[in-house]
Amino acid sequence: MAKRFGGKYSPSGSTSGDTSEPRAPSATAQVDPVGARANLMFLPAIILLFAALMQGALGLAVGLIGAGALALGAWLLRGGLIAQAAFEARKVARRPALPRKCFAAGCAGIGTGLGALSHDGGTLAAVLFGAAAGGLHIAAFGIDPFKNKGMEGIDSFQQDRVARVVDEAETHLSAMRDALKRAGDRQISARMEQFQDVVRDLIRTVEEDPRDLTAARKYLGVYLLGARDASVKFADIHARTQDAQARADYLSLLDDLEQNFSERTKKLLLDDHSDLTVEIEVLRDRLQREGVRLK
Repeated sequence: MAKRFGGKYSPSGSTSGDTSEPRAPSATAQVDPVGARANLMFLPAIILLFAALMQGALGLAVGLIGAGALALGAWLLRGGLIAQAAFEARKVARRPALPRKCFAAGCAGIGTGLGALSHDGGTLAAVLFGAAAGGLHIAAFGIDPFKNKGMEGIDSFQQDRVARVVDEAETHLSAMRDALKRAGDRQISARMEQFQDVVRDLIRTVEEDPRDLTAARKYLGVYLLGARDASVKFADIHARTQDAQARADYLSLLDDLEQNFSERTKKLLLDDHSDLTVEIEVLRDRLQREGVRLK
C-alpha cells in the first residue's frame, strides 16, 4: 500500500527540537497581484528597441524614446497593480496617491504611437495606434481607485496616524518574510505566513476603529520590530549551522507572539462591543427621558 514519505528532512517532517503543534493551513493565501500579463508588457518595449536599431538616425531616436515609454508604462503598471491589491485587501484605505495604472496606459499609448512613427508611419496613423493601445490597456487592466474606502465619518488625523503605524508594521512583516527566505526552511516560512495572518487581523481591527491604535501601537511597532530582528538572526544562524535548538526556540517565539497578538485582537473586539453596549444604554435612557418607550 502506498505511503506518504515523511521524516526529519521532509518539508512537513518534524525534527527532534521542534516543539510546535501542527496547525491548520493558512486561510488567507495571497496571490501575486502582478501576474504574467503585466510582465509581458515589457515585451513590446524590447521588440521596439531592436526594431529601432534597423532604422535611420531619426527612426532610431524616435524608436528608442518609444521603447523607453513602453518600459516605463510596464513598470508603472506593476506598481499600480500592487497598490490596488493592497487597497482592496483593506476594509479601510486611502486611494493611491499616484494613479500608476492610468499613467501606464498613457505611456503605452505614447510608446505605441512613437513606435508607429519611427517606422515611417504618418502622424494620424501614429495617433490612432497610440489611442487604440491606451484604450486596450485600460480595458485589460482597468484604472486606479479614485475614492477612499470605508473612511466616512473617520477623523483624517487619526486615520493618518493609523496609516503610518500600519505601513511600519507591513515593512517589518516584509523584512521577516525576506529574512526567512535565506533560511531555506519551507515549514518555517509557512509558520511565518500563519503568524502574519494573525498580525493582519489586528491591523484590520485598528483600521476599522482608529481609537484602538493606542492599545495596539506597541504590538505593531515594538513587538514586530523585535520579531523582525529575531527573524534576521535566526535566518543567519539556520543558514550556516542548521541548529535544531535555534529552530525550536524560533518556533516557540512565533507561538508566543501569535498568542499575544490574537489575545490583543480579541480584547479590542470585546472592548468595542462593550462601548457599543454602553452607547445603546445611554441612548435608551435618553429616549425614555424624552417620553419614548421602547419595547
